[in-house]
Amino acid sequence: MAEPRAEPGPQRVYLRPVNRRDRDEFIAVMRRSASLHEPWIHPPITREAFSRYLKRLEQGDHVGLLVIEKETDAIVGCFNINNIVRGSFLSASLGYYAAQPYAGRGYMQEGLEQVITWAVEKLGLHRLEANIQPRNQRSIALVRRCGFKREGVSPDYLFIAGAWRDHERWTWLDRRHGLRPPS
Repeated sequence: MAEPRAEPGPQRVYLRPVNRRDRDEFIAVMRRSASLHEPWIHPPITREAFSRYLKRLEQGDHVGLLVIEKETDAIVGCFNINNIVRGSFLSASLGYYAAQPYAGRGYMQEGLEQVITWAVEKLGLHRLEANIQPRNQRSIALVRRCGFKREGVSPDYLFIAGAWRDHERWTWLDRRHGLRPPS
């Protein structure tokens, strides 16, 4: 017999797409959060970089979602659904970064659970892949808590901080029976 599952508590965060009006707050938050991101990722922290980020989101194969604290409407993190592939693959890669002082409070887990639902229901995806440097234990713990499974290691996967870095490949799969790509 299956263990009874506890009902989830009230959500403290919600998702919304990144937009131009977020520029100044986003840049300020990400600058304050640099110690969380180094050496793993480099979010946009200048007006020019934020403009390039928005242009990438406008291409249609990328989605940027802010994690917003309901009580204050503060940006507590960001998820990027990148390189969305349709057809028989229905897959995308996932990137994300938390914001200070909200890291370690479970907001990103709540956000990732909502991102998974968004990716399945709004984008029709079957697979999300998070590629994480092996020493980034906080990121690995996050995806593990949200049901991602480790598939392996990709040597020299991404060029970050001046070098090609190995990454562990973690995936979440939509295992609904009968799921098929659109004809």
